[in-house]
Amino acid sequence: MQRQRSLLALILVLVIAAIGVIATIPVPLGLDLRGGSQLTIEVKTTPEIPRIGERELEAVKKVVEGRINSLGVSEPVIQTVGEDKILVQLPGVNDPQQAERILGGTAQLEFRQQKPGTEAQLFALNASRAELRLKQKELIGSNDAAAIQKNQEALKNNIEAIAELFESTNPPLTGKFLQDAYGEPTQGNNWNVAIRFNQQGGELFAQLTKNLAGTGRSIGIFLDNELISYPVVGPEFANTGITGGAAVITGNFTPQEANELGIKLKGGSLPVPVEIGEIRTVGATLGQDSIISSIWAGVGGLVLVLIFMVVYYRLPGLIADLSLVIYALLCWACFILLGVTLTLPGIAGFILSIGMAVDANVLIFERTREELRAGKSLYRSVESGFYRAFSSILDSNVTTWIACAALFFLGSGLVKGFAVTLALGVAVSMFTAITCSRTLMFLAISLPSLRKPELYCPNLPASNKAEVAR
Repeated sequence: MQRQRSLLALILVLVIAAIGVIATIPVPLGLDLRGGSQLTIEVKTTPEIPRIGERELEAVKKVVEGRINSLGVSEPVIQTVGEDKILVQLPGVNDPQQAERILGGTAQLEFRQQKPGTEAQLFALNASRAELRLKQKELIGSNDAAAIQKNQEALKNNIEAIAELFESTNPPLTGKFLQDAYGEPTQGNNWNVAIRFNQQGGELFAQLTKNLAGTGRSIGIFLDNELISYPVVGPEFANTGITGGAAVITGNFTPQEANELGIKLKGGSLPVPVEIGEIRTVGATLGQDSIISSIWAGVGGLVLVLIFMVVYYRLPGLIADLSLVIYALLCWACFILLGVTLTLPGIAGFILSIGMAVDANVLIFERTREELRAGKSLYRSVESGFYRAFSSILDSNVTTWIACAALFFLGSGLVKGFAVTLALGVAVSMFTAITCSRTLMFLAISLPSLRKPELYCPNLPASNKAEVAR
């Protein structure tokens, strides 16, 4: 009896904690429920790689995944489409231009040295590039296709002119030598970007900085042949360059600018260039309708299940209902604590796992009725019911977990979300069926007023009713 009280206290603590988590932490929603951005990335061929194969497509996908993880986007959908495209869905990202700036620059990363005597020209071209970008934003709002095309050509020519002011090192210092890059705060509100190379990259970087130190010329950091940063090396490094393979890019960056530059640099180098082919903003209107419909479906199904269990199984059914409510609270709290992003398939997995939780109780109660009809006492019947049903419950849950594992590792995006929620729901259902239902059942049979035969097995033969009261 003391053990049952301890378990009951544990269950109460878990329920209170789950209610606290649900009340204080909101559940993150996926793209299909809260809207966001969707981008299609087209992988381009090069003279060296005339055909995009599975290897090249997977390489691009891995870099895109790394950059999205750095963006902090929860539950992104990243999947290959056809032979040369990658579909990216970003839940909650309402600024597709930000995603485009980061994902669109996933081609070749290279550190180059500025040519002598080009300082004034670089300043003028950079100022012109800023004006052209600002004008491009204004033109997009006007829907003037001819003006947009003309300004875009001017911007392209400007980017190529800037690239002509720099030259590659020999051998080239590319993104494959870069190990890490990230934004870091300094004193005040300024941010820097820290970079770190491997051993070979550190040697090339030391030589590059030695050549440029104190000259006023900059290191051109190019991504897909476009200048994204051009730091200057101080004269104190003229003798040895910046050694050790680590450096800091200063420039009074904002936190967003520093993090974006760090993400772009850390993306590294790809064997093929890429291009953003399509950008769409997905509204959340359909998502809200889906949430409401799913809630009604879930609540309706749960109510029907609760009614059925009480009508058919009487007191054990009522206990199963209490366990089911506990299951729903614990499962939902686990979703929140583990950072599961809720999608429509995820809701489906959660509702399906409710059925799995009921299934375990059905097996237990049917076993208990068999023992009662066999003439055993109520305590022995309940104990045997849980013991004999355990192997069946375990087998069914293990097969479900195997299916979830296959969906998770072989599927992608929303399919993975379904697999995670279903697997987690099945795990929690085992706990509630084996622990919560068992504790509440033994607590019930310990009370004389709840040991009536009709509360556990209607139509029990009269010869067995005397055993129930024992």
